[in-house]
Amino acid sequence: MATDAPPPSKTDPELPSTEKFVEMQESAEFGELRRSYRSFAFPLTIGFIAWYLLYVLLSSYAGDFMGTKLFGNINVAMVLGFAQFLTTFLIAWWYSRYATANLDPKGEAIKSRMEGGE
Repeated sequence: MATDAPPPSKTDPELPSTEKFVEMQESAEFGELRRSYRSFAFPLTIGFIAWYLLYVLLSSYAGDFMGTKLFGNINVAMVLGFAQFLTTFLIAWWYSRYATANLDPKGEAIKSRMEGGE
């Protein structure tokens, strides 16, 4: 898989000082990056955990419902179980697209500035 990143340079970038790290961490730019990440990741995490717990609770306490045959040997529990896998992959794909479009450019700009490449 090819990437658009340039090859690594032969010289190591200058490492920023502790003060520079603290200054960047307190900057509005870093705060916006953190807000962008959290506004995406936290709601999805909470939603997925709730969805997973619903599946576990239904499996534990609603056996008759989960055992309802939909067609052939396929029942509600199997469909919801496969939906768990599908949801996991969809969230990973969605996060990858979101990070590429919204988080990576901001992170690269901060990294570049921290390494003195303004």
